[in-house]
Amino acid sequence: MARWAAGAMLAGTLLAGCANYAGIEPQQTLTPISRLSANQVLGRSPVSPAAWPDADWWKRLGDPTLDTLIQEALSDSLDIAMAQARLRSANAAIVSARADELPGIDASAEISRSRVSKVEDPRGQGNFYSTSRSLLLSFDYDLDLWGGARAAWEAALGEARAQEIEYRAAGLTLSVNVARAYVSLADAYARRDVAQRQLDRALRINDINDELLQAGLNNETQSLQSQVTAASARQALEAAQQSIRSERISLAILLGKGPDRGDTIPQPDALSPAIAALPSVIPADLIGHRPDVVAARWRVEAASRSIDAAKAQFYPNINLSAMAGFRSVLGDYFFSEAAKSGSVTPAISLPIFEGGRLRANLDSTDAEYDLAVAQYNKTIVSALGEVADDVTTLQSLERQRQSQQQALASARSAYGLAEERYRAGLAGYLDVLSSEQQLLSAEQSLTQINTQRLDRSVQLVQALGGGLALDDSVPTGGDGPSVAHGAK
Repeated sequence: MARWAAGAMLAGTLLAGCANYAGIEPQQTLTPISRLSANQVLGRSPVSPAAWPDADWWKRLGDPTLDTLIQEALSDSLDIAMAQARLRSANAAIVSARADELPGIDASAEISRSRVSKVEDPRGQGNFYSTSRSLLLSFDYDLDLWGGARAAWEAALGEARAQEIEYRAAGLTLSVNVARAYVSLADAYARRDVAQRQLDRALRINDINDELLQAGLNNETQSLQSQVTAASARQALEAAQQSIRSERISLAILLGKGPDRGDTIPQPDALSPAIAALPSVIPADLIGHRPDVVAARWRVEAASRSIDAAKAQFYPNINLSAMAGFRSVLGDYFFSEAAKSGSVTPAISLPIFEGGRLRANLDSTDAEYDLAVAQYNKTIVSALGEVADDVTTLQSLERQRQSQQQALASARSAYGLAEERYRAGLAGYLDVLSSEQQLLSAEQSLTQINTQRLDRSVQLVQALGGGLALDDSVPTGGDGPSVAHGAK
C-alpha cells in the first residue's frame, strides 16, 4: 500500500512540474446560421420544398448539347484532375495518421563480417575475422493515453472530407462555367441575328438615299450619312461574329480541349431558366447544400481535433517496445538456445521544460482554428448574400422582362401600322425603316434581359449548392472545439 502511495505522490509531483497550456484557448466562435435573417428579401419569392437543384440541374436549361458539353468537361477538365490529386493526397494523410494509432512490427536480418583488432578483443590477441549474424522481430506501441494520435487521425479525416467536398465543388464550378459560357454563346448568336437585320436595314436605307440622290430628290449629305450607318452596321455584325468565335474558344478551354473543338459546337437551342422557385428553409439548409459552407465546416472540425492532438503532447505518455530474435557470431549456433535474444522496454515520456515549444505549437493550432472559424462565418454570410442578390436580381429582371415585352408589342404594332400606311401610299418607306429600327432595338433589349435572366438563374443554382445534399454528415453542433481538455 505504501508503495502505491509513493507512486501516486511521484506521479503527482511529475504532473505538477510538467509543461502546461494555461491561458491558451481559441478566440473565435461559430456563428449559428439561424442568426442570419433574410426573410424580408426572400419572403416575396415562390417557394417549393423540391426546388433544391438536382445533381444534373443543367438539364433544366433544355438543350441536349449542353448536357453533352458538361459531361465532356467533367471527364476531361484539368481543374477536375487537380482536385482529384488533392483529394488523393488528403486520403493518404488519413492512412498515415491512422498508422500512428496502431502498433508497429518490424523484422530485420543482418550479417556483418569484420576484422577484430587487439584493442577490440577481450583476450588481447586480435588479428582475426569475426562474423556476426542477427534475425530480429521488434514491436513498438504508443499507448496514446490522452487520445492525441486519434485526434490527429480525426483531424486528417476532417481535412479529407473538406477536400472531397471541394472536389465536388470543382465539378459544380466547372458545370456552372460551361453553362454560363453556353448562355453567352446563345446570346452572341442572338446579337449576330439582330446585327444582320440592322445591316440589311442600313443597306436598304442606303439604296433608297442613292436612288433619291440620283433623282435629284435628296442631297449628298443624307446619302453619306446612310453610308456611315451601313459601315457601322457591318462593324457591329463582325463584332457579333467574333463574339461567337470567342465564346466557342472559351467553351473549348473549359472542356480541356484545343480551340478547334469550339468550331464543332452548334448554335444553342432556345434556353429556359435553370431554376423557377426557391427551396424552403433558407438560410438554415444552406449548411448542407453549399459545397464551400460544408467544406469550411469540416475544416473547423479538423482544426478542433488538431487542438486536442496538440494538448495531448503536454501530458505524460507510455511507449512499449519489445524485441525477440537470434544473435550469434557462430553460424552453427545461430538458432541455438544460447543465441536467443529479447527485451521488453516500457518507456515513460513527460515534458517538463521544452523552451515554450509545446505552448507555441498549441497557440499556433488555436490560431488555425480561429482562422477556420472566421472563414466559416465569412462563408455563410457570403453564401446567404449571394442567394439574396441572385434572387432580387431575378425578381427585377422579371419585372424588366414584362415591361420590355409590352414595349416590344407596341413596337411591333407601330411597325405593322407603318407598313400599312406605306402600302396605302400615306407614308414613305423611310418611315417603315424607322419603325423597324425601333422594333429591332426592342427585340435586342428583350434578348439582353433574357440572357441576364438565364445567367442569373445559373448563378442562383450555384449559390444554392448545385445539387449537393449532405445534411446528415455535416457537423453542426458547438461553438468551439468538439472535445476540449481543461487547462492545466
